[in-house]
Amino acid sequence: MRKLLITGGAGFIGSNFVHYLRRHHPDYGVVVLDKLTYAGNLDNLKDLAEGPHYQFVRGDIADAALVDEVIARHQINVIVNFAAETHVDRSILDPGAFIRTDVEGTYTLLEATRKWKLERMVQVSTDEVYGTVPEGHATEEDKLAPRSPYSASKASGDLLALAYHTTYGTPVLLTRGANTIGPCQYPEKVVPLFVTNALEDQPLPIYGEGKAVRDYIHVDDHCAGIATVLHQGEPGRAYNIGAGNEVNTVQLATAILDLLGKPHSLISFVADRPGHDMRYALDTTRLRALGWEPRYSFAEALAHTVAWYRENEWWWRKLKSGEFREYYRKQYARPLAEGG
Repeated sequence: MRKLLITGGAGFIGSNFVHYLRRHHPDYGVVVLDKLTYAGNLDNLKDLAEGPHYQFVRGDIADAALVDEVIARHQINVIVNFAAETHVDRSILDPGAFIRTDVEGTYTLLEATRKWKLERMVQVSTDEVYGTVPEGHATEEDKLAPRSPYSASKASGDLLALAYHTTYGTPVLLTRGANTIGPCQYPEKVVPLFVTNALEDQPLPIYGEGKAVRDYIHVDDHCAGIATVLHQGEPGRAYNIGAGNEVNTVQLATAILDLLGKPHSLISFVADRPGHDMRYALDTTRLRALGWEPRYSFAEALAHTVAWYRENEWWWRKLKSGEFREYYRKQYARPLAEGG
């Protein structure tokens, strides 16, 4: 396991995983393949100099010829797939883009893994494939019940990966992560959106009554979980990665405002989104059996995340002035103007 292809490696979790590998496995060669859509950002990798241990290729994981070329040219023996369209709200606006990347792209990588007889492929997925979990915690054996185009596209990729293992013996493993926070997350997601809005004294838009519960895990803990699965996991199995930090949206917004010394009056309730899942919760027994444990509490993870955005305005201000502005106008301007 010496040459890894990290697809979607310029995105949030992907870029943090690349840095994780550089810190913990400096002898590994890493090739990042990223389409550089709106959420892919070379600033996330700017401190890495290209050379024998790191190289970047711009391209689409659904481009089979390009994937084959990259694997052959760089002698890849492992794929870790972070490449995905990931935002529920955008999947409601444009589901087609999610099918292409999350389903067709996953298929392309599975075919390449089979064709080139790679050692392993890790398919990075989400807890959203389980749908709402009213009570208890979702295990890896639970029925998938996605309720948005995003989660349905990820569930499709999961099932395809497991089918490839059963049918062809393809050495694929799945990870299903909880809501991840930390540096370099595009500001459409709830935590960077709330933090950057608060820093600009703008409203924090909360869907419905703000009672939706999520488990927030620091990106370093998530990356450590993925690395554990990569090295120790059993092909053909899924592994949940969560920290057990269950917080609803009002509690999240209040904690962020308190950390920044901003008034709670910035909280603004808007109409709920269609099919909004009210709770996600993961049973992580399988991963913990491999020796993994999260290091960050919710308070520590949030404080670290808030501090990073406060100290790195250069990173997010230019993002919020570009493509994001039109998206935000479509998604929130009218609901906020109407006062929820």
